Amino acid sequence: MNKLISKTTKAIFSFQSNIITSTLILSGMILLSRIAGFIRYRILAGFFTKEELDIYFAAFRIPDLVFEILINGALSTTFIPFFVEYQRRGKEQNSIISSVINATILCLFLLILLLIIFMPTIMRLLTPGFPEATQPQLVLYARLLLIGQLPFLVLGNFLSGISQAKKSFIIPATAPIVYNLSIIIFIFFFTDKLQLLAPIVGVIFGAIIFFIIQVPVLSFADFKFEFVISYFSEVKKFFKNAVPRILTIIVAQIDATVDLALASLMGGGAYTIFYLAQRLQLLPVSMIGMAFGQASLPYLTEIFQQGKKSEFLLMVKQSLLNIFFLTIPIGTFIIITRTPLVRLFFGGEKFDWAATNMTALTLSFFAVSIPLHAAYYLLARSFYATFDTKTPFYVTAVTILLNAALSAFFTLYLKFPVWSLALSFSITMSIRSLLLCHILLSKLNSKDFLSLFFDSLKILLSAVNATLLTYFFIRLLDGLIFDTSRTLNIFLLLLTGSIFYLLLYLFFSYIFGVKEISLLNIFVKRVNNYKKRAVELYKGVETVE
Repeated sequence: MNKLISKTTKAIFSFQSNIITSTLILSGMILLSRIAGFIRYRILAGFFTKEELDIYFAAFRIPDLVFEILINGALSTTFIPFFVEYQRRGKEQNSIISSVINATILCLFLLILLLIIFMPTIMRLLTPGFPEATQPQLVLYARLLLIGQLPFLVLGNFLSGISQAKKSFIIPATAPIVYNLSIIIFIFFFTDKLQLLAPIVGVIFGAIIFFIIQVPVLSFADFKFEFVISYFSEVKKFFKNAVPRILTIIVAQIDATVDLALASLMGGGAYTIFYLAQRLQLLPVSMIGMAFGQASLPYLTEIFQQGKKSEFLLMVKQSLLNIFFLTIPIGTFIIITRTPLVRLFFGGEKFDWAATNMTALTLSFFAVSIPLHAAYYLLARSFYATFDTKTPFYVTAVTILLNAALSAFFTLYLKFPVWSLALSFSITMSIRSLLLCHILLSKLNSKDFLSLFFDSLKILLSAVNATLLTYFFIRLLDGLIFDTSRTLNIFLLLLTGSIFYLLLYLFFSYIFGVKEISLLNIFVKRVNNYKKRAVELYKGVETVE
């Protein structure tokens, strides 16, 4: 039994030795988390109308704003390089890192207090198109999320950052899955009594579990938390590096808030349509782009600190091409299967056909930017690894202001429906990533932009050829082979179409000489390694029995 426990613990807390392995682990766990999340959305669409879901999703706007500022601003991109830098200082490290955590938590509680007081005014400004009768409900839910959810998510993400800095990714990737399962359970068992409050309570319980499940990280991270705020020069250095990233997040969240306000003016359910389409678009972006970004940051930081500029550049270029190889076909496949996808993920009992069609159209405009959106997370973290947080801020700020202007122009002047918000996002996100890529290559004195362009073009041509043939294949199957009035048949249609598409895409990639096809060999080897570990654990169980 001790041997079995030892092997299991070693597997969970194992450190990863390269970026591909780390990315595969993160991608797999993010996929499971996103599946749980989409099950949650499907259940929500079955229990509540799109007008009710407007209230539910809008209540998260302010808590999400604070979360993004503290986590994606001060923590995920600044804390990990900071931890890597100071982890070699022995006992001194504990006081420095603890001071940063405590200072951040203190700022969090002060901010929560202010927001709770002014929440009624804030919600009226954010949702000008919502009925006045919904405002008390919005304010209550937002306050509950600020008090019950936010502190535990912030603390849990500090533990995630420590784990990722040590190149151990399994526990921080598992925690979001448990978080989503908690929400699903509360929707199923408490909606009859609590109505829309049931998923809110589920979110709070999920956040508490999200934190608790990651506490064991402290046992292997060689870090002992202290209740101190000292080493003020080091804390000041941390927040100085974090400020540009925090400003970037604030600008991005202003953009998301503008989307909420504009969508609220388009009638009931418009914000839910926008929100759900955006969540579906974020599935491949988070699985691939965010996973590559999170996995690459500690590696890129170490390489840069060692002065290996050529290796740094090579890792960035290879990672970008790997991202494009995986996301370009996903983006094109989503465009041609947008309606079946929306029906599969969100086709709940109370989600009507008009909402389904509009969500599908909105999704297709989001899908255009999936490759460059995924690349953005790697590009931004490449700058953060060099302790340059200003460049991503300036580029992001300019493109986000452009996005807000385009969104307002499309919706208020041209009177386009909610899909125009997705179109505006795709245009500006593509510009943002291309600018960051150009600046990064220039900063590293690289002339590889043309080679990167031509390698990406090969991937695009492979995907386009596969997409055209798959489109006609799916049209043939829909109705002739599969009766898509049933959810199971929709799933079978998408499964058959995706297999056909994958085979075609690999064939054309081989024809066009896409080098990134070697990723499949790496993936197969990693899967075989994990199978061997699983067999060893299984044999250990048999021995115990």
